[in-house]
Amino acid sequence: MAIPSAEFVIAHTRAWVERAVIGLNLCPFAKAPQIKGLVRYVVTEAGDAQALLDRLVDELDLLARTPPETLETTLLIHPGVLADFLDYNDFLDLADAAVEHLQLEGVLQVAGLHPQFQFADTAPEDPGNWTNRAPYPTLHLLREDSVDRAVAAIPDAAAIFGANIATMQALGSAGWEGLRQACIDAAAHPAVPLAEPGAGASSA
Repeated sequence: MAIPSAEFVIAHTRAWVERAVIGLNLCPFAKAPQIKGLVRYVVTEAGDAQALLDRLVDELDLLARTPPETLETTLLIHPGVLADFLDYNDFLDLADAAVEHLQLEGVLQVAGLHPQFQFADTAPEDPGNWTNRAPYPTLHLLREDSVDRAVAAIPDAAAIFGANIATMQALGSAGWEGLRQACIDAAAHPAVPLAEPGAGASSA
């Protein structure tokens, strides 16, 4: 299957962040960076794990060197590699090793988002898995300090996961499929220009 253009991939992912992650309040920390234009959306055309790892190292370095008031977080979207979730899950170990190699432990972390995302000890179609099912395989680069502050600001941060599962169960399969299609439609017919501060596309 042909890979969509970088512009479409970014628009599609943005729609998912706005309609699912923020719209369903799956991540209470996501709204502020998105509104402020502090989220970097970047697409890589990497076709193998090594090329993706090289690009990840570049993006980790960029995020570490950029003030948080300019760039808060990065979504590194890689539609051309690691389409299988098990392969992707194995790659996350390499991502953690890259953070360690760059001496960024305690500074940055890499979280996983994938169309086939599956939490341990769950069935593939468990609604709880939908919370991390981005439209494309994606590496989410986060600042540790920002995560810690966001968690501390929420009275019962541990309850977020349970609340998200309840939200997805209430949404149901039909509602989830409708939301996914709405994100595709929004990307295909954007109401606003795609360009934004921090957004990016790459053919690296």
